[in-house]
Amino acid sequence: MNDSVADFLTRIRNAIKADHDDVLIPSSGLNRELARLLKQEGYIEDFSVERMRRQAGSRPSRAEFDTIRVKLKYTQDRDPVISGLKRVSKPGRRQYSTVGELPKVQGGMGTVIITTSSGVMTAYEARREGVGGEVVAYVW
Repeated sequence: MNDSVADFLTRIRNAIKADHDDVLIPSSGLNRELARLLKQEGYIEDFSVERMRRQAGSRPSRAEFDTIRVKLKYTQDRDPVISGLKRVSKPGRRQYSTVGELPKVQGGMGTVIITTSSGVMTAYEARREGVGGEVVAYVW
C-alpha cells in the first residue's frame, strides 16, 4: 500500500455507499489520527484499534496486526453524515498551505484536515495556532 490515506478515505466512502455500519481499515499512526479527527468533528460515531490475526495459509508476513474499526454515523433517515471525502495532497503532488491560505470546504461547513509540525489537525485549529502544513483531505 503506497497511499494509506487514500485507502482510508476509499474504504469509508465504499462502506457508506454499501450502507455498512462499520468498516475495518489498516492501522497506522496517520490513520488513527484521521479517525480521531473524524470522531471529534462528528462525522463518525466512534473508532477502536483492534488486534487481528491472519488466517492460516495466508501471506507469511506478520501473524498479528492492528486494524481500526470505524463505526459510521447515519441520520435517523439512514442518510450518511459524511456526504463527501476528497484526498487533496497526493504522493505524486503534495499540496502545502500557509496559515493565511488555508482552504475552506463548502463555505466553511466542511472540514479540512492538515498535517503540521504540531500534529494532525483541522484547518480551524491550525488557524487558531497560527501554523500551516500539508493539506491532506476535505470532508463534508
